[in-house]
Formats: sequence, structure tokens, C-alpha cells
Amino acid sequence: MKKLLLFFLLFSKSVLFSQTVLNSFPLNLNRPQENGQILSTEDVKTNEIYVFAADNKKTQILKYSKFFFFTDQFTDTINNLQSKVLIGHSFSEDGNPTLYWTSDNSSDIRIVKYFFTTKTTRSLNFKFPDYTGNIIATFQKNNTFYVLAHEKREEHLLLFEFNDGSCLIKMFDFSDFSFQNENGRKFTFTSLLQYYPLEKIESSEFNPLENTSRRNKMYFLDNRILLTLNYNVAKTETFELNLESLDVKRKVFDQPVSQKPLATSNSFYIDKKLFQFSVNNEEFLFNVKDFESGGTIKNVSISKNDTITFKNSPLFLQTNGQTPKRIKTTAKFLKQLSSLKAGISVIKNRENTFITFGGFEKFLVSTAPSYDYRNNFFSDFDDGSYSEYVTKMAFFDAIMDSNLEFVHNKQPEILAIDNISYYRYKTRNIAFDSIIKLKDFYILGYYDLASRKYIMRKFTDGFMNEDLGNPIMNKALLSNPATFGDLKPNKN
Repeated sequence: MKKLLLFFLLFSKSVLFSQTVLNSFPLNLNRPQENGQILSTEDVKTNEIYVFAADNKKTQILKYSKFFFFTDQFTDTINNLQSKVLIGHSFSEDGNPTLYWTSDNSSDIRIVKYFFTTKTTRSLNFKFPDYTGNIIATFQKNNTFYVLAHEKREEHLLLFEFNDGSCLIKMFDFSDFSFQNENGRKFTFTSLLQYYPLEKIESSEFNPLENTSRRNKMYFLDNRILLTLNYNVAKTETFELNLESLDVKRKVFDQPVSQKPLATSNSFYIDKKLFQFSVNNEEFLFNVKDFESGGTIKNVSISKNDTITFKNSPLFLQTNGQTPKRIKTTAKFLKQLSSLKAGISVIKNRENTFITFGGFEKFLVSTAPSYDYRNNFFSDFDDGSYSEYVTKMAFFDAIMDSNLEFVHNKQPEILAIDNISYYRYKTRNIAFDSIIKLKDFYILGYYDLASRKYIMRKFTDGFMNEDLGNPIMNKALLSNPATFGDLKPNKN
């Protein structure tokens, strides 16, 4: 959900960031923190904004014009609806919305279409075929709801396309492709997904290193799905899944060549370009390739004895989400980075491309057992030891202009997504927040637990004249994007 984070953004006495309240509407939810769930979205054909809100008793739909004026409301009572988790939406040709409901670990979807003119609904059940394996992801594109799954015992991906009360099942065949890592180990497509699950990337939002450090990623684009596989440290393999022809097209992009074996590598796709990044203890390697031709547009190599002159932030090391500590030298940074899973996150505005280079890892750490030898004879064998996860992240930021030349800004450039992140961090009583990216700005929609209202705020790049205190922005606090991801199921 945004550009790369400007982690400790400003040290001035006041932070002025661009945000405007567009609408505030009373919304009464029954015990919202236990039962509530909300989705917000844009009808891409009419540019109208919809808010779908539900608790354990009713569903409420708020409708706004493209200028964010409230225009209509639909309230529907939930009667014995066992599928209580709201997982997606679509819009029919007649302009009416459809919501998709399921329950935890369910193989069924409850589909409910809402007719605004007559204030009536039409419902049906969809049961996934028995050959459907694991559900990989759900997403919305062009007013259509999709479910991506892996077919049982087959080298196939299945795409379920829902709209207007129908479901079209599309199959993508990977059985003709072979997969092999840098050590010569071979994988089937099925085993590759088991070892390295696909991570969903939000193309219009900032994706934190915790997500982009995953080796295999998927991007949902217009009329295609793009898979980028980085299970082999020496290359990036991509697969384009054409949603019309059902063709699967493979491309291979070699990682930059190092004189020593690479420790870790990764990639990120954006705007028809593939950003590749690899490291070891001796070198930092980065290039940008044109996705269509495969040609290299930008190539950078930094040794451990060099200074990273193009960085737009200090070199940071962060443990367990605490305040990042600066790393003084490139050699020390590469040493830390080589022990992590490489990740690169890229986001753009009209003028520049913002990049976070780094790595992330989660370690399971066990504490040493402790004994009281004076009174241990009749102990219940509880030695006091326990295990916990520890996270570690190394990173820095950079900016490139439209010609892919590095830009060094002494004053951090504030993006709308930075402003949203800070607002979310600073403001209490926010629940069910989500982001809609429009042409020139972002909309943050959220439920205010105190006022019991649904509020929409407009955020743009830059500042505005509003004194909001003295924040110190921290990457760990602000790098978790709001998404339309899975919502917690009701327990009632």
C-alpha cells in the first residue's frame, strides 16, 4: 500500500500531511470488534464507491457517487447465514453488487446479489469441485471476483471467475515445465508451491519487505496473472497466465553475475520492468530489465569497500520491530543482509520510482532451560525453557527518476501512502481500514469505534497546513499495509 516507507520521516516540530475528510456516515455495528467486517471498493465502470459492512445480524451497503456524496443505502438481515466470512465482491452488468461469503475451511461459497432499486436479494450456493486443492488467493479485478487454487494431484492452477451469478473455471497447465534450483535439485510445480508458497503482491500499494522477501510472488494484472519465481538464486523465472487464451508463457531472467556465489536474491515486477537484486558478503548487485525484451536497462554493482552513494536513507538494521539502528559501513550491511532472505519493494508516483532494498527473516529462538537444583527432585519436568520468533530486517531506501537515474533528496519526499501509514499509526479507534487507489490520490476508509461512523479520507502526496505533533516515523510500525485480504471469521 504505498511507496517505500520513509521510516523516520520528519524530525521537525510539526508534520503537515495532505489529508481531507470526504465523508462521514453513521454506521451502527453490533459488537464490531467481535462480529464486524467491512470491505470498500470502486465500481470501475461508474466510478461509484461502495462500502460493504456486516455484523452477525445484518449486512449494510453504503453507496457514494464518484464525487463521494452519499447516494443510497441497503440493509439486509442475515438469517441463519452459516457462511459468515465476507471474502469478496463483484458488480454485474446491471450495476448491482454481489457479495461472496464463506466459512472457515469451507468448500462452499454463498453468493448474494443485492438489487438497490427494489431492495431485494437473490442468493445461491457454489460448491468447489472435488478436484479443487488448496485455495491460493482471492482477488477482484475489473468488477469480477476471482479465486485462484491448485488442482489436486495435478500440475495445474485453477482460476474460478465469478460474476452475475455464474462461475467460469479456467485451467493453467504447468506439466510441461521443469524446475531446478542452483544446487541441481529438481521440483515439480506442485512441490515448488509447497516449499515456496506464492505471495500476493498489491501492485498499487506498498508491499513491505516481510512480504516481498518471499521467493515466489504473484501479480494480478489486466487480463493476466504474472508469477515471478526466485527459488533459484541465479535467476528469476516468470510465467504469464493469459486469462483469455489460457496460455502459459515462460521467461527466464538471469540475476546479475558475481565473482563469488550469491547468498540470496529476489525480484520485483512493476510497470513492465523487472527489478532484480542479489547479494553476498562481497557485493551488492542490482539491475532493471525490460520485461518484454529482456534487455538490461540499468546495472549497478557495489563492493563491500564502496559507499552506496545512491541511497536515500541510512543503512538500517531492525530487530523485533524495535527502533532501527544505523549500520555504518557497506561491508557490515552486506554481512547482515547475506544472512537474510533478500527482498526488494518498488512503488511509483507520476515522477519517481521509490525502492526499498533489504532482507527479512524470522528465526525461532529457544531459551536455555533453567533449573532450581535445591527443589527439583519432585519437579514436573518443566525446565522453564520456551521458544519464540525473532524478526530481523536490514534495509535502505533509494529513489529513481523517470529515466531510472538515482536521485538523492535531502528532504524526504512524502507520498500519500506515507501519510496514510502515519495517520493509521497515530490515530486510535480505527478498525476495518482499507485503501482505494484512484487516479491522483488514495482513499483511506475506516470504521471509527468511538463515533461509530464510517469515515473516508483523501490522501495526496506532500504536505498541508495542519499541525499534527512531532512524529518519528519508523519502518516497522508503518510498513504493514491495509489490504482487501482475508478477514477474521465470526465466532458466533
